[in-house]
Amino acid sequence: METAVSFDSAGLKLVGDLHSPDGLKPGERRPAILVLHGFGTSKDSGTTKGSAQLFAELGYIALRFDMRGCGGSEGKRGHVLCLDQVEDTKAALTYMANRSDVDPKRIAVMGHSFGAAVAVYTGGTDPRVAAVISSGGWGNGEVKFRGQHSSPEAWKRFTDMLAEGKRRNAKGETLMVPRWDIVPIPEHLRANLPPDSINEFPSETAQSMFDFRPNDVVGKIAPRPLLLFHSANDSVTPTSQSVKLFELSKQPTDLMLLAEIDHFPFSDKNPRARQVLTGWLGRFFPVKM
Repeated sequence: METAVSFDSAGLKLVGDLHSPDGLKPGERRPAILVLHGFGTSKDSGTTKGSAQLFAELGYIALRFDMRGCGGSEGKRGHVLCLDQVEDTKAALTYMANRSDVDPKRIAVMGHSFGAAVAVYTGGTDPRVAAVISSGGWGNGEVKFRGQHSSPEAWKRFTDMLAEGKRRNAKGETLMVPRWDIVPIPEHLRANLPPDSINEFPSETAQSMFDFRPNDVVGKIAPRPLLLFHSANDSVTPTSQSVKLFELSKQPTDLMLLAEIDHFPFSDKNPRARQVLTGWLGRFFPVKM
C-alpha cells in the first residue's frame, strides 16, 4: 500500500510516498528504510520507486521523498546543496521515528548516486540511523569530479565554471549550469532519469558537491552495518569512490561490485542486484530480530 505523506524540514514542506507491507497489524512496529533519490531527480525515479517497492515486499516500511527544490517539495527549484539534503534526510528520520507503525531504533537509509553520498554522510553524523546502503555513491566530491571530467580540457572547463560561479556570486549574481556540464551521463543511460528531473542548476550546486566529503565521516557509521554497492564498471560515478569508502570504513561493512550492470542497477528490477540487496538485508538488517 502506498500513502502520500508530507513533513517539515527547515520550514519547508517535503512530500513523499510511504510504502507499507502487507500484513502489517494495528499497533505493530516494523523496521523502516528511507530511500533517497539521485542528483536533481525525484522520488519517482525508477531506482527510488523500485527500491521502495522491494523493501515493502520484504516486510519493511519504506519512505521515498522529494528533497527540497526537487519534485513536488517546496524550496527553490534546482537549488540543490549537499548539506541541505542531509538536513532533509534527518527531518525524514524524525518523521519516521514518530510514526506509530515504525520501530524508531531500526530506521535505515538507502541512497543512490548523489543520494548515496547523502546517506553515508547522514549515517556518519546521526546515530539514529540503524544501517546505511550506498548504491553507486561517492565519498570525495573533488576526486569524483576529476574522474567524471577526466581530460585536461574537460577539467579546465569544469574548474573555470566553478571559478566563474564564485565571481558571479560575489556580485550577487547566479551562474546557471546545464546538468550534463556538472555530471556527465552517457546518452544510453539518460532514459533512467524521470521526466521531472532538473536540467539546470546554480553553480553553487556543483561547488557544494565539489566540497562534500562523506569519506571524512564514513568510519563513524560502525558498529552499525554499511553496504557499499557499485557497478564494477560504472560509466557515471567512478567505482573507485566506493572502494575508497570501504577502505575508510570500519566493520561491519560489505563492498559489492557487480559485473554486467551500470549506474542504475535497480531501475529495471535487475534480478541479480535485487538478490544481493535482499541477502544483505536478511543478514544485517532483518525484518524480525
